[in-house]
Amino acid sequence: MITKDSIEAAYCFFHQKWKVYEKSNSSTQKDEIEIAINSYIIQMNKDLYAKIAEGNDSYLLDHTTFAHDLSSSVDRLERLLSLS
Repeated sequence: MITKDSIEAAYCFFHQKWKVYEKSNSSTQKDEIEIAINSYIIQMNKDLYAKIAEGNDSYLLDHTTFAHDLSSSVDRLERLLSLS
């Protein structure tokens, strides 16, 4: 079950991390953000992760697509918030 609280929490966390990530010139900082997101995913609502991942098992977990995935996760979570 996906609660509005779980959507809000994920949105706030991902949005904040995305804003730092997209402006960062530091590969170390970007790596730290990837690690933080990975840690968050481990404990986040599994149904919510499945919904935003849309069947992609490596969503937000693949270094090569991370920037795109993080940006799209913010958009997807924002849409879910508007529906709840």
